[in-house]
Amino acid sequence: MSERSRVDLPAYVPDRFDVYVAGVKQHRGTDYEVVGRSLVFPRPIAQEGRLGFWRWLSMWLGVAGTYRKHENVDIVYEAGGRRQVATGLTPQSLDD
Repeated sequence: MSERSRVDLPAYVPDRFDVYVAGVKQHRGTDYEVVGRSLVFPRPIAQEGRLGFWRWLSMWLGVAGTYRKHENVDIVYEAGGRRQVATGLTPQSLDD
């Protein structure tokens, strides 16, 4: 399992922003570092991944749900005097 994760910032996000993982505010220097236009987290950011046929079918039939850990990375920034959110950013492993 990867020890670190990277999230690339969209080009439209300015230099000042707040970072949230699974709705929890992250702190620069403790929870993540900025390297160029990327955020580097010292831990893996959990992603559920693709569902297989049987899992999808069991969910569709209402037999089972999916309970895997999945963390969203959201960037909150200000543009034009309004708060904006870049959501659904995809983390990538740094240690593969």
